Amino acid sequence: MTVGLMAGMRKAFDIKKAIGGPVAMMVVITLFSTIVSLTRPMPAVLLVIMAPCCIFPYYLILRTGSPIGMLILIGTVLMSVMGMHSIMVMELMRDAFIEASIAALGIIPVLYFLLPAAAKDNLIEVYQPDEQGQHLLRAVIRGAVLFGLIFWLYTVVDESSLMLAVAAVFVLVFPTREKLWSEALERTFATALGGGLALLILGLFTLVAHLSVLVILIFLGGLFLASRMISGRAPHMVYQFAFSVMIALIVGALATNAPLDSTVSRVFLTLVGAVGAAFLTSLLEALLIDSQKRTSKTVIE
Repeated sequence: MTVGLMAGMRKAFDIKKAIGGPVAMMVVITLFSTIVSLTRPMPAVLLVIMAPCCIFPYYLILRTGSPIGMLILIGTVLMSVMGMHSIMVMELMRDAFIEASIAALGIIPVLYFLLPAAAKDNLIEVYQPDEQGQHLLRAVIRGAVLFGLIFWLYTVVDESSLMLAVAAVFVLVFPTREKLWSEALERTFATALGGGLALLILGLFTLVAHLSVLVILIFLGGLFLASRMISGRAPHMVYQFAFSVMIALIVGALATNAPLDSTVSRVFLTLVGAVGAAFLTSLLEALLIDSQKRTSKTVIE
């Protein structure tokens, strides 16, 4: 998370963005962990609360373009899925997010101080609301797809398959089907790229197993992806996500001693979650929205 926040900073140092992102994440994660802790003994109540939490953020994103909806979705998915399986694990994840946010609050200003940006103006992000209409119905479709995935994680598979729902969250925020499928493919490519670099770094690390060697290899991998953010063919978010995947897989592999299994599992879950969410959303929109438009057109004619 800290790497993602650092990589997301563009142009000149923006104190509002540097502080606002980590603080917003801490608030959202703490809020949803509290809700899950209070309602977990009453699963039906938890489900009733989580269902609108999957719909409202998508409506907010479609209606206003505000990125705060993404934070709400991440908090909903992570805390509810982990909490349904283990309150202790959820609290560990909550604390890790808070620690990462606090670290980002300190690291980002230091990064800009040590390596000042050449740009003197702040990045102005323009959030465009969706112009296709039917915001509520399309938000309900996206929320229903996401809720179906996390309900499956609640009841059938364990929290190790969490990437299914996380991949779906990032895909479903896009308003058109073309962008849905484009994002699904980009997420899968980024995961494969980050996984490939992680395997390469771990393979070299096994030859000279010293911490300093691992740090240097991670730095070189990050430097390569950072250069691709500037001059690569794919959108910069592909390389930014690959950077986060690379670090996550390296840390996970060192903890599990199964780097290949971790990489294959991550790529597979991302592919299933992203492509599955894009397919279900496209199908439901075709059945519920396109058919409605065709019927209205026929009546008018």
